[in-house]
Amino acid sequence: MQKKQPGWKQIFYKMRVHIIAFLALVLIAGIGFQMFRVELLKNAQSLGSSLSRNYASEERNNLTVYETLISIGVASIDQRVRDGEPRQEMIQWMQVYFERIEAVLGEGKVDPYIVLDGEIIALNPWEGDESYDFQETQWYQEASAAEGEVIFTNVYTDAIYQEPVITAAQKCEIADAIIAFDIFPRNFHVQENPGELSEGDSFFLCDSTGELIYSQTELSGIRGELQNYVDDLIKEIKAGNLDSYNAYIEDLDGGHRAVYYSRMSNGWFSIITIPYQNILGNWNKLILILGAVFLLFLLVIIWMSWREWRLNARMERTNETVRVLGNSYYALYRIDFGQKTYEMIKGSDYVRSRLEQKGNYQDLLKVMGEVIEESAYKEYMESFSLENIRRLVSQRIRDFGGDFLRKFGEEYRWVSVRVLFDESLAPEEVVLCFRQVEEEKQRQLRERSLLENALKASRESEEAKQTFFSNMSHDMRTPLNAIIGLSELIPQHLQEPEKITGYTEKINLSSRQLLALINDILDMSRIEQGKMTLSNQQFHLKKCVEDCLETFRIQAQKEGKTFSLSFDLKDEEVIGDPLRISQILNNLLSNALKFTEEEDEVSVSVIQTEGGEYAKYKFVVQDTGIGMTEDFLKDLFEPYAREMRFHAKEVSGTGLGMPIVKNLVSQMNGEIYVASSPDQGSTFTIILPLMTVAGDENRETSGEAADSGHFSIEGKKLLLAEDNAVNMEIATELLSADGADITQAWNGEEAVEAFKASEPFAFDGILMDMQMPVMDGCEAAKQIRALKRPDAQSIPIIAVTANAFAEDIAATEDAGMNAHISKPIDFPLLYKTLEKLMGSSD
Repeated sequence: MQKKQPGWKQIFYKMRVHIIAFLALVLIAGIGFQMFRVELLKNAQSLGSSLSRNYASEERNNLTVYETLISIGVASIDQRVRDGEPRQEMIQWMQVYFERIEAVLGEGKVDPYIVLDGEIIALNPWEGDESYDFQETQWYQEASAAEGEVIFTNVYTDAIYQEPVITAAQKCEIADAIIAFDIFPRNFHVQENPGELSEGDSFFLCDSTGELIYSQTELSGIRGELQNYVDDLIKEIKAGNLDSYNAYIEDLDGGHRAVYYSRMSNGWFSIITIPYQNILGNWNKLILILGAVFLLFLLVIIWMSWREWRLNARMERTNETVRVLGNSYYALYRIDFGQKTYEMIKGSDYVRSRLEQKGNYQDLLKVMGEVIEESAYKEYMESFSLENIRRLVSQRIRDFGGDFLRKFGEEYRWVSVRVLFDESLAPEEVVLCFRQVEEEKQRQLRERSLLENALKASRESEEAKQTFFSNMSHDMRTPLNAIIGLSELIPQHLQEPEKITGYTEKINLSSRQLLALINDILDMSRIEQGKMTLSNQQFHLKKCVEDCLETFRIQAQKEGKTFSLSFDLKDEEVIGDPLRISQILNNLLSNALKFTEEEDEVSVSVIQTEGGEYAKYKFVVQDTGIGMTEDFLKDLFEPYAREMRFHAKEVSGTGLGMPIVKNLVSQMNGEIYVASSPDQGSTFTIILPLMTVAGDENRETSGEAADSGHFSIEGKKLLLAEDNAVNMEIATELLSADGADITQAWNGEEAVEAFKASEPFAFDGILMDMQMPVMDGCEAAKQIRALKRPDAQSIPIIAVTANAFAEDIAATEDAGMNAHISKPIDFPLLYKTLEKLMGSSD
C-alpha cells in the first residue's frame, strides 16, 4: 500500500487544478441553480402580469364594443328628438336598432332595452315590466348621474331572470331616455389568444367588489367555492401580499399557485393564476439530473489526465477542420476599424495582385469597387464602411451581410459577404468573409420567380371568381327589378283585371328569366366560372322586345320621361337566345333611364337590315341624357368603370352592366357601337345576326302545338310529400284545380306511413321532395320500394326538388325514383312525365 501511495499523491497533484475547478463549478452551479429558480419566478411574474394586462385589454375592448353600440343608439335618439320625429316612429326605429344589436353581437348575448319618457321598451319584453320600478335600480341611478357617459354596473342579481347580470347604460343628452344592455357574465369570453393559458393555468375576471364575472379554470368546485377562492385572492391582492415574485396562494386542490393581476380602469380585476409546477417544472428531478451530471463530470476529470496527449492530437485535427471551413470562403480579411486597417488572411488572385497583405482599409474598398457591380457598389460602401462596422459591433450584430454580383474575369457571379465578430477577437476587430453563392442564389431566384408566378395566378383566379359572382349579381337583379316593380303595380290596379293579367304574365316571364340565370350560375360555377352560354330557340322577336321593354315604359312614364319604341321587321320569328337579348336591352335601358332627367327622351328601334336565312337585326337605344366624355368611352366596357363626373347624381350600379352587354354581344357574333357627348345623350347600336324562321314552318309548328293533346290528371290520386308550407299550398292548389285528388305528407316518414295505410293501387303516383325533416325523400322512396305489396315496385315516384345537380338526380335514381323535376315546378313537363310513367305502369 505504501508503494502505491506516492502514485496516488502524484495523480492528485496533477489533478489538483481539475479538482479545484470541479468544486468551484459545484459551488457556482448551486448558486446558479438558485439564481435560475429566482429568474424563473421573476420571468413568470413578468409574463403573468403581461398576460393579465392582455386579458384586461381584451375585456376592455369587449366593453368598448358595448359602449360604441350604446353611444350610436343614444346619438340616434337625440337626433330624432331634434328632428321632431313622432314617438311611434321612434319606437319602431328602436325595435330595428335592437334587432341590429342582436345581429351584431349574436342572439342572446345581451338583452337591450330603452327607458323612454318613463316607459321601458325592450327587444324581448318581460312580464311585469310595466310595474318594474327601474328608477330605484343601480344602473338607472348611475347612468342618470354619469352626465352622458356609458356606465357599467358591478355584478348583481337581475330581478327578472334571477341570474347574475351586468348592466351597461347611457343617458341621452336631449331625449328623456336611457339605453341599457343587460350583459350576462357567461358572455364575457376572452376571444383573443386563448391558447396563451397553459394547461392548469386559470383566469378570473371580477368586478370592483370582487364578484366573479367570468372564469377559465380547471379547478374543481362549484361557483360558490370559486367565489370564496376569488374573495381570498382579492383580499391578498389589496393587502399587497401577492406583489412579490415568489408569493403564492393555495388553490382549492391544495396546490401552490403564483398570482398575477391587472386592475382595469373601471375597477375590475383581471387575475391569472399559474401552478408552481408549471413554472418550476420537475424541480427535484432536475436536481437529481444535475447531481448525476456533476458525478459524471467528476469521473471525467479523473481520466482526463490520461487523455491529455490525445487532446493535443484532437486540437490539431480541429485546426485542420477550421482550415477546411476557411477554404469555403475565397477571401478573408481581418479588419481593425480602430486603426482603419485590414489584414488579408486569404484573398482572390485579383486582389492579391493589387494590394499588400496589410494596408489601409480605404485602399481595400477602392479595389473592391473595381469588381463589384456598379449598382451595388454605393450600397456596399455604405454598409461596410468603418463607421457602419463600428455601429454593428456596438449593437452586437454578430452576423451582417448580403449578396451582390462580383466580376470574375469577364462574367459576373453572385457573392455573399458577411461581417463576423466575436469576443475572441480584439475589441475593435471583425472578420470580413466572401463566398461564392452563384448556384444557391440562382436557385433562390428561380424559387422566388415560381412563387411570384403562383401568387399572380392565384390573384388572377380570385379576380376571375369575384368578377363572375359580380356579373351574376347584376344579371339576377334585372328580372328582380321587373318582378318587384310589377308586384307594386298590381295593388294599384285591382279594379282593372286586364292590367293585372298583363302584370302577372310579365312577372311570370321575369321569374323564368331569373330561373334561367340561376341555372346558368349552377352550370358555370361547376364548369367555367365567368363564361356565359347561349341557349338558341325559336321565339317571336317583336313580342320578346315588347315584353322586355314594358316595365321600362312604365318606369319612364312615372319619371316624366318620353319613351318610344319602333319596329321595321320583315321576319319576326327568329332563332336565338331571347333571355340574353332581353338582358342586353335591360342593361342598356337601365342605364338610359338612370342617366336621364325629367322630360328627357329615351327611344328604342329594332330594324332588320338584311334578309335571308341569317338576317341582321339592328337594335338602337338612344337617350338625351347626360352623356359620356370621350375619355370615359375608352374604358366603358371595362369592369367597374364609372364616369366620375356623374357622382353628384348618386346613381347606383356596380359598373358591370356594359361589360356584360359587350360579352353577350360578342358571344352572339354581333357588334356594338357607342356614340355619346356630354350633356347631349348617348346612342348604343347593336347588330346581331339571327336565323329567321319561314312563315310556313312557323304556322306548321303552331298548328302542331295547337293539335297536341293535354294530358289530364282529373280523378288521379297523388301522394304529395313536401315540408315547405308555401310549396305544398301551390302544388296542391294547381294539381287540385286540374282535378287531382291530393294526399299531403309533410315529411318522408309521413309519406311512407300514408302509403302503407292505403289500399294497393290506391295511389296513381307519388311526388317526393328530397330534403325533408325526420326522413328525407330518398330514404322514403327506398322504404316504399322495399314494402311487400303489389304496387310498391310499380307506382311512379317523381322527385320534385330544388336539388338540381347531376349527383342529386343520380341519388334519386339510386333510391328507386322514376324521374326528376327541378323546382320551380314546370307543370307541363310534370304532366308529360306523369303521362309517360302512368302510361307505362298501366
